[in-house]
Amino acid sequence: MSNDIRNNWLPEEIEKVYHTPLLELVYRAASLHRKYNDTAEVQVCTLLSIKTGGCSEDCAYCPQAARYNTGIDVQALMQKEEVLSYAQKAKDAGSTRFCMGAAWREVRDNRDFDRVLEMVKGVNEMGMEVCCTLGMLTEYQAKKLAEAGLYAYNHNLDTSKEHYEEIITTRTYSDRLETLDNVRKAGVTVCCGGIIGLGESHTDRIKMLHTLATMAEHPESVPINALVPVAGTPLANNRKVDIWDMVRMIATARILMPRTMVRLSAGRNDMSIAEQALCFMAGANSIFAGDKLLTTPNPGFDEDNAMFQLLGLTPRKAFKEEKQFLHEMTDA
Repeated sequence: MSNDIRNNWLPEEIEKVYHTPLLELVYRAASLHRKYNDTAEVQVCTLLSIKTGGCSEDCAYCPQAARYNTGIDVQALMQKEEVLSYAQKAKDAGSTRFCMGAAWREVRDNRDFDRVLEMVKGVNEMGMEVCCTLGMLTEYQAKKLAEAGLYAYNHNLDTSKEHYEEIITTRTYSDRLETLDNVRKAGVTVCCGGIIGLGESHTDRIKMLHTLATMAEHPESVPINALVPVAGTPLANNRKVDIWDMVRMIATARILMPRTMVRLSAGRNDMSIAEQALCFMAGANSIFAGDKLLTTPNPGFDEDNAMFQLLGLTPRKAFKEEKQFLHEMTDA
């Protein structure tokens, strides 16, 4: 294994990387990115809220928490046919990964979960990588999703263990890590990142990255989100995240986890093309496309297509890793 791919990072090493002068940090990250990835290729993902609002959690950033008055209408779980129609539109627009999010604290073994399993099967049969973010999962539920064709499961850490209880009190950091373990045991790829702009310190950001980079296997996908403050939530008045903070987080994540897909996620709607280009240079190679991220605004497909053309980027093909592996096995 290359010395670049490590799971034994020390906090002080990550701190040193994170505080590298910005231009030097971006150069180092860009060099590693070029070594391990096709820098002209960006994974295009679409995220759909299949069950909106009414969540019992108290995540301080989330407009879907039932306890906050954010103007979000509670909607029941969507029908399979409607979801598959959205997935087809996303595929036609260039997305290769379709992620379905439900505002649940945890998955329950009931008819709603059975319906989600049918959705997973349907999207998988369309030739798209299918991802879900449904809250906490048991090992049994993760296996059921895997059997249905689930490719990835998103469950973000959000922030450091130390800052976590300032943001969420309705579940623990350990609960999050246990769900990620259950996903791994089921053979599903892990999508796990965090949010900056929650009132955390630079040390909190470094600690969150340390948790991700020292997992037994690095997450296959690490979304880096900038808080989108929503009226009615406790973090409504938090200031906008500085673009340089996003670039620093993305570059550090790229250096710590060279092969991981680093996703430029929430907050992209407020970024210029030049700012997004800096993030791609620093190692981001995945985005969410489509005009909404669950309930918050996001650039539309047409805007992103224009940006891709300008920057010379192409969408990554679905199941690329698996296809490469099969090709190598055939040649061997």
